[in-house]
Amino acid sequence: MADLNTLTIAEARDRLRAGDVTARALTEACLTAIDGADALNSVVHKTPEKALEMADAADARLKSGDAPALCGIPLGIKDLFCTRHVDSQAGSRILQGFRPEYESTVTRQLWDSGAVMLGKLNMDEFAMGSSNETSTYGNAVNPWKVDDRKLTPGGSSGGSSAAVAADLCLAATGTDTGGSIRQPAAFTGTVGLKPTYGRVSRWGIVAFASSLDQAGPMTKSVRDAAILLQAMAGHDPLDSTSADIPVPDFEAALTGDIKGKTIGLPREYRMEGMSDEIDRLWAEGRKMLEDAGAKIVDVSLPHTKYALPAYYVIAPAEASSNLARYDGVRFGHRAKLDQGDGITEMYEKTRAEGFGDEVKRRVMVGTYVLSAGFYDAYYNRARKVRALIKRDFDEVFAQGVDAILTPATPTSAFGLGEMADSDPVAMYLNDVFTVTVNLAGLPGIAVPTGLDSKGLPLGLQLIGRPFEEGDLLNTAAELEARAGFVAKPERWW
Repeated sequence: MADLNTLTIAEARDRLRAGDVTARALTEACLTAIDGADALNSVVHKTPEKALEMADAADARLKSGDAPALCGIPLGIKDLFCTRHVDSQAGSRILQGFRPEYESTVTRQLWDSGAVMLGKLNMDEFAMGSSNETSTYGNAVNPWKVDDRKLTPGGSSGGSSAAVAADLCLAATGTDTGGSIRQPAAFTGTVGLKPTYGRVSRWGIVAFASSLDQAGPMTKSVRDAAILLQAMAGHDPLDSTSADIPVPDFEAALTGDIKGKTIGLPREYRMEGMSDEIDRLWAEGRKMLEDAGAKIVDVSLPHTKYALPAYYVIAPAEASSNLARYDGVRFGHRAKLDQGDGITEMYEKTRAEGFGDEVKRRVMVGTYVLSAGFYDAYYNRARKVRALIKRDFDEVFAQGVDAILTPATPTSAFGLGEMADSDPVAMYLNDVFTVTVNLAGLPGIAVPTGLDSKGLPLGLQLIGRPFEEGDLLNTAAELEARAGFVAKPERWW
């Protein structure tokens, strides 16, 4: 029973329903793995009592024949999701001690589907980061290692990617504002799906950039991503941006047949500084899909080069607005005041103590680009560029392209401290292949497809048509099958 935590969702689901294993045994295996993985710092709020209580309830449902899709499946939850009566800090000191009286829509739907919560997972503060080094809990660590170098698990969903890769949970939730599901997945040899904007409710998820944020699954396989997305997706009247469209059976879409599909390769994604290994992997991915019967065509997304600067205007602008609510009055951290201090001093001291450097940096940038005299020069122009980027994708899909194949990241996982302590702009370049998907509101998935010369995982990204996650998952499953990626990190933690 000790290796139950290594199962996929699909494998565990079938064994639970067959009565070969109990939800309690499955949960205990994960809790044991979590207790032995403190060196990874991926689980920051453990909830063992709640987990076992939920597992016992799942076993009762399984015994009675009332077993929803995720009944008894142990999951890790990114700290950005509000979970009732459980610490929900968004990786920030300013939300220390915040235990909501409500459940996010996504987690409520997961619990309604019978899933079990193992705990909350580490992340970059307010999801602002690409290496999980801005977290108030300290950085999570990638279970993959080169010599004695500790590597980043990616960000902002670094705790989620590390936990899934190390088999601490069967799957995890993540959020993706500019690549925060797909980049960590690529760095850890896992699957990360960012759904179409509006497919999954944002209600109860601590906001970073409201027009870009989207929750999605982080899993061990593409099939698991389909199963987990099924439970997470759906219209939510509490979220005004939630799409009121039917949720198809994503797992049923995994037919394994992509014959006749047209896959585009954007010439603008062959960028300066991209490693030869990533370039070779991209060529191999093309061959895999071609061998599966897909037609490969070159496409152009001409405004791609403007995506990163546009993103780093729009996202901080929205962040500066969303983070204004953290003032020390209603919840979270409040600074100690000196005699004579007024409300302005309280705001200043609370935010100075509560926010980390990266959050402060983005709030200041966001406030600047929204200020009088600069709004048109920066924010409004970035919004126009965003519209052009979306139009590029629309035109490609209008030409009959079903999906677009790109690298997921410019490199494999880098060492902790190698970028965060030197040049923030160099860190931002990690999002170069992923931010376009958020700006255009499209679905994108990262699939592990190989190892580099150092033995670290590399991933490819597939971008799909709006609300065609089923078709995208089917293509991703075929890429996954042909890549045959089965490598796991050697246990050192």
